[in-house]
Amino acid sequence: GLMMQKTESTENYLERIYMLREEKGNVRSIDIAHALNFSKPSVSNAVKKLAEKGYITVDGDHNLFLTSKGEGIATRIYKRHCDLANLFMALGVSEETAYADACMIEHDISEETYQCLLAHYNSHFKK
Repeated sequence: GLMMQKTESTENYLERIYMLREEKGNVRSIDIAHALNFSKPSVSNAVKKLAEKGYITVDGDHNLFLTSKGEGIATRIYKRHCDLANLFMALGVSEETAYADACMIEHDISEETYQCLLAHYNSHFKK
């Protein structure tokens, strides 16, 4: 399970950077710390690792930018997040719960199950 955990937090961080950027334009480590309720040191640590792996770049003002590699992962996870939330809402789940649950599931659900859910959603709920 260790490997899984690592990718989950990588995905989580990249998705969060993506979401914060859509929301406010500029993203800094402190924004992520607040958004995810993590300590600033652990976020700084994660940011350093993400930069080393080529997922993000950091400028002189500590603004974080997704590289195309990071963007690819972030958008894939974010799309999965929205798809799952929409599916749950279509089933009658409240928006808040749907997004919270999607957030918990999105990193752990297999691609196979996700694709099947998506196909079901698209054939039954999409107008």
